[in-house]
Amino acid sequence: MSIDVMTFGCRLNAYESEVMKREAEEAGLDNAILINTCAVTSEAVRQARQSIRKARRDNPGARIIVTGCAAQTEAETFAGMEEVDLVLGNTEKLERASYERVAAFGIDETEKVRVNDIMSVRETAAHLIDGLEGRARAFVQVQNGCDHRCTFCIIPYGRGNSRSVPMGAVVEQIARLVDNGYREIVLTGVDITSYGADLPGTPSLGDLTLKILKHVPALDRLRLSSIDSIEADPALMRAIAEEARLMPHLHLSLQSGDDMILKRMKRRHLRADTIRFCEEVRALRPDVVFGADIIAGFPTETEAMFANSLAIVDECGLTHLHVFPFSPRPGTPAARMPQLDRALVKERAARLRDKGQAALEAHLAGEVGHVRDVLIEREGLGRTAQFTQVEYRPEAFADAGAGDLVAMRIGGHTGRHLMAEPLSQPAARTGGMTA
Repeated sequence: MSIDVMTFGCRLNAYESEVMKREAEEAGLDNAILINTCAVTSEAVRQARQSIRKARRDNPGARIIVTGCAAQTEAETFAGMEEVDLVLGNTEKLERASYERVAAFGIDETEKVRVNDIMSVRETAAHLIDGLEGRARAFVQVQNGCDHRCTFCIIPYGRGNSRSVPMGAVVEQIARLVDNGYREIVLTGVDITSYGADLPGTPSLGDLTLKILKHVPALDRLRLSSIDSIEADPALMRAIAEEARLMPHLHLSLQSGDDMILKRMKRRHLRADTIRFCEEVRALRPDVVFGADIIAGFPTETEAMFANSLAIVDECGLTHLHVFPFSPRPGTPAARMPQLDRALVKERAARLRDKGQAALEAHLAGEVGHVRDVLIEREGLGRTAQFTQVEYRPEAFADAGAGDLVAMRIGGHTGRHLMAEPLSQPAARTGGMTA
């Protein structure tokens, strides 16, 4: 056994896990399991702890090193687990020196926790990597941390304040990834629409997007991860309108469709702001598809308030929903607010997921009959520019491999994925296919 990595949570964690593995291997560490945790919900923390215990049972001789946002915010919790050998903070996990010390000297029980004050970190380094194992797309970190303090969110205490990677370093990394064969790049971070505020000249996310597309002409697809629509700048709107290589899929950090709940969350937008943004973007790019994060059962949420979250799915034309039942995180203001009954929270989350499923199925049905360029992720599965998953019969596209862009006719859907067929097939059906 060499280095195994277990990743929980966001795309940024997936990217950082690749950096961690590289740094640990080059430090000479072996027979170790690196567990990169997420702190966004109490369930994410529970799953990490469960996985740690299983990892120890399955690998009694391995060194288990726990890191990530949950380790940063709850270091002593993980240090108290007998299965854990070492706890590293979110800064330390990316530093080769952390692993060199373990490889050279082992783990000193008296220094089981190596977690710094994340709020003291002022820079985010550009960690150049050659790609992500087994993926057709690559994630590139352009920003880390968050300056906002939403009342439900523990992440700023795990990631620190907002800090950006200089534009030149981002362009250099993307050019390198494209040279290595990647067709699609995803810009990722904790709050990427805050990009550049800490850099000389205060470039915006839109400025960065335009620079990437200008200086890396061989890049086929550029995609943005979750954005805060209230921070969308004029250059970003111009890129949406004018740059076909910027993918028509935007995932919104929405959180609620009710104004009072948004205020109690300490969000910076109201429902009208989000609806207006979606209308403006759709006017610029009619083929755009929106996703969104929405929390169900936030403290004090009434049925009428929740109804506004259900309604905004239709009002914004949302397609891909990430639904989170509210989870009180210790140390956040929302954890001290009057809580809803857990059964009610789960019931509302289920209703919101049902709403999202209906919206997804409507989108899938609308795709039937169209020809789409599909980025192959692995045999039998790819994605359209709108980030919709596509299933296809490998024997029908025998020459297609991971990373290829292939034109496919959409012949139906499963309720979750599109179903594709070769362009030479007869006219497409109008209904969905069952799995």
